[in-house]
Amino acid sequence: MLQFITSPAAKATNLPFSQAVRVGDTLYLSGALGNVPGKLELVPGGMEAEARQTMENVRTVLSDNNLTFDNVVKCTIMMADMKKWADFNKVYVTYFKPDRLPARSAFGANGLALGAQVEVECMAFMGKS
Repeated sequence: MLQFITSPAAKATNLPFSQAVRVGDTLYLSGALGNVPGKLELVPGGMEAEARQTMENVRTVLSDNNLTFDNVVKCTIMMADMKKWADFNKVYVTYFKPDRLPARSAFGANGLALGAQVEVECMAFMGKS
């Protein structure tokens, strides 16, 4: 099965990518930012607020596909400033059970879309665990 997925709210932003693509039992989520849903503006409040909104935006895509953070098997974290890694992690770990942390990579970027501080890309398993 191959399916390209974009919610009506995401379509309203006119960005040139799908929110997620399903290939068999794997859902590949595009990178999520801490933007206000359906708008091209970041939430105010600094790294922790942006990290929380980023993870909520990931949660929305998962939920729209009948999944939860328990289904996430891999995350890639891109950060504009790696010095804020600990601030991001404070928020990130609250979205996963301690014994169900996905595999993860994190790296610094010299710029992210919308001037974001963080972007999170995930892969989720859609089969039975």
